[in-house]
Amino acid sequence: MIDIHSHLLYGIDDGSRSIVESAYIIKSLSEIGYTDIILTPHFINGSSYMSTRENNLDLLDRLKVELVKHQIPVNLYLGNEIYIDSDIIKLFKEGIISSLNDSKYLLIELPMSGENEIYYDVFLDLINMGYKVVLAHPERYSFVQNDPELIYDLIEKGVLMQANYGSIIGQYGKRAEMIVKKFLENNMIHMLGTDAHRQDTIYHKVPDIVIKLTEVLGEEKVKELTTINPELVLNNKRIDIRQPIKVELSMKEKISLYTEDTLVKLKKIFQK
Repeated sequence: MIDIHSHLLYGIDDGSRSIVESAYIIKSLSEIGYTDIILTPHFINGSSYMSTRENNLDLLDRLKVELVKHQIPVNLYLGNEIYIDSDIIKLFKEGIISSLNDSKYLLIELPMSGENEIYYDVFLDLINMGYKVVLAHPERYSFVQNDPELIYDLIEKGVLMQANYGSIIGQYGKRAEMIVKKFLENNMIHMLGTDAHRQDTIYHKVPDIVIKLTEVLGEEKVKELTTINPELVLNNKRIDIRQPIKVELSMKEKISLYTEDTLVKLKKIFQK
């Protein structure tokens, strides 16, 4: 398997805190079948998460040496999870941020709560310039949960979707779990990623998740999500996607989403 979304480049964002922790996690990933991992530290312009490509490459080289030292058979590559910003093209051209393994694929993150008005235009600009946008964990965004058809429209425009394994088992709440399952059933997810940050977390559950997904989606489709499409990203090759199907929520599902959203809001109010 190949992971295109991870926070295992140590000491620069909210992910792994040391080279020892990174090596431990990567060894664990190797043991469950991962052969290649793209390290995608957060890049949020104007924040503390602005480690440059030059610095990241230095850390990557050190981590590769650590893997050789401990005989961990995993290939590592560099990328970024880039927070949406109108300067993405400028930052990329200046060599500050990284695409996924120097390909035309860019992993981009949106605000979790509320819709960022610039995202649509930025996506179209990137696509028109020949880049390939991969949207990180669409199922987690509140505005997508409220209107999942937005993702169908983005796919039609050429945006690819990467879902998190953790969403499938409710790690990010019932709303994300319901939406990601709908997306998977409707050909609206093109890659899966661990989004691994710390040791002894979601990646231990990946084998069981893959088994359950295979029962629902079939072996061929699961292989596309876990290996084939991520490998095409690594090699900067075109991904031919399955025709997406618009998500239609039943009244029961809409009520469930509304109820979950209300409970989350009330919890935030009482925590203040």
